[in-house]
Amino acid sequence: LSESGVPQLVQPMIWDYAADIDVEGKAQLIEKYRRCGFSKVWFASAFKGATGANQSLPLIGHHLRNQLEWLQVASRSPAHVLEGIALTGWQRYDHFSVLCELFPVAIPSLAVCLLALKNGGYSEKVKENVEELLGMSNLEIDTFMR
Repeated sequence: LSESGVPQLVQPMIWDYAADIDVEGKAQLIEKYRRCGFSKVWFASAFKGATGANQSLPLIGHHLRNQLEWLQVASRSPAHVLEGIALTGWQRYDHFSVLCELFPVAIPSLAVCLLALKNGGYSEKVKENVEELLGMSNLEIDTFMR
C-alpha cells in the first residue's frame, strides 16, 4: 500500500455498528493504516437500521453505546488522525429488503447520538437537551420508545 500511492489519494473508513466494538483492535487497525501511509481515517457508526432487517423501531441504547465506543477509539488514537465520523442511518439491508426503522421513529436516536458525539459522551444533561429539543417528557434509552 505504501508504495502504491493509494494512501495519498484516499482516506479509509472503518465501519462498525456494534454496541461492544473491539476498541483496542480498532486502535491497532488505525496504527496499521498510519504505518501504510494513510494520514487520516474516518469512523462509521449508526443511529438506526443496523440491528436487524425486520426491525421497526431503533433501540436507542444500542446506538448510543456504539457512539460511546467510537469515542473511546478516538481517545486512543492520535488527535490528528481522525478526520470525522459518518453517522449512518440505514433504510434497508439490501435492495430487495423492505424498509426498516423509518426515519421519523429514529429521530430521537439521531438526536441522542449526535449530542453524545458532540459532547464527548452521554449524561443527564444530554438527555435533558434531547427531551427539550424534541418536546419529549421522558426519553427512553434501553426500551423501545413509542
